[in-house]
Amino acid sequence: INMHLLKYLNYIIKHKWYVMLECFKVGLIWRGIIHDMSKFRPSEFFPYANYFYKNSNDDNDFDMAWLLHQKCNKHHWQWWVLSKDDGDVMIFPMSKKSRLEMLCDWNGAGKAISGKVDTKNFYEKNKQNMKLHDETRGWIECELIK
Repeated sequence: INMHLLKYLNYIIKHKWYVMLECFKVGLIWRGIIHDMSKFRPSEFFPYANYFYKNSNDDNDFDMAWLLHQKCNKHHWQWWVLSKDDGDVMIFPMSKKSRLEMLCDWNGAGKAISGKVDTKNFYEKNKQNMKLHDETRGWIECELIK
């Protein structure tokens, strides 16, 4: 087995562990257990591993894997965005469980990547790129100032 695949597998397991612990704290037991299971599918696993750990320049494979991941997992805000045939974009409010899992995901990713949770800073750096329903954005921002 190639080392880049093992390195990515190690990261997924670490990420899932930290997200699961965060989910358990807010009562999302089942979501914590099944969080990001789609990352084990070959359509996501290999492009992610190649992109992050093999320094592959094949952005198309990674971008397709990322699109699949977003559209298979309601805890990503992108799942709640609909590009309509006429070019308009509809943004739906995220469900409470999906919002909670998204924050748990952000917390867990921070812990897995850097060893610390810095979700408020992550959000501040990225919020201008997030297409969020006003209700969802308000909820997130209230949660982050607690």
